[in-house]
Amino acid sequence: MSEIVIRHAEPKDADALRQNYMHPGVYHDTLQLPHPSLEMWQERLVVKPGMRRLVACIDDNLVGDIAIQVEQSPRRSHVATFGISVAAHAQGRGVGSALMREMVNLCDNWLRVERIELTVFADNPSALALYRKFGFETEGTGKKFALRDGEYVDALYMARMK
Repeated sequence: MSEIVIRHAEPKDADALRQNYMHPGVYHDTLQLPHPSLEMWQERLVVKPGMRRLVACIDDNLVGDIAIQVEQSPRRSHVATFGISVAAHAQGRGVGSALMREMVNLCDNWLRVERIELTVFADNPSALALYRKFGFETEGTGKKFALRDGEYVDALYMARMK
């Protein structure tokens, strides 16, 4: 298997990210909508305070990303949230673990983050297994959290303490 390279996202990655998120197997398990525009992804790659976006590449092909947001409020500056996705064709190849490993390293060792939070659909066993592997624990359930394929689905609130 080829090496997974993690690097900071660059403006040139907008179309590859858009292509990954266009796949039903990816947007189904995120809060993204079908048919993302290139302009939206170009805007998302503009650096904002507290935001870091990393991408995973295999053989120079972008196969995943993770967006980390460190809270800017002084009272919550020890907290980060994130969103992650892996291209449909690259799932099950360790891409999610590579992105999570680097995100946890950044939070624990470089960004002064003590608490990492996430929200995940309750019916996404592969994501739940990934998050638990990195020490995340369920803190609660959001009933009818989001609309997906015409039905409301529950989500779990999870967190990891340093």
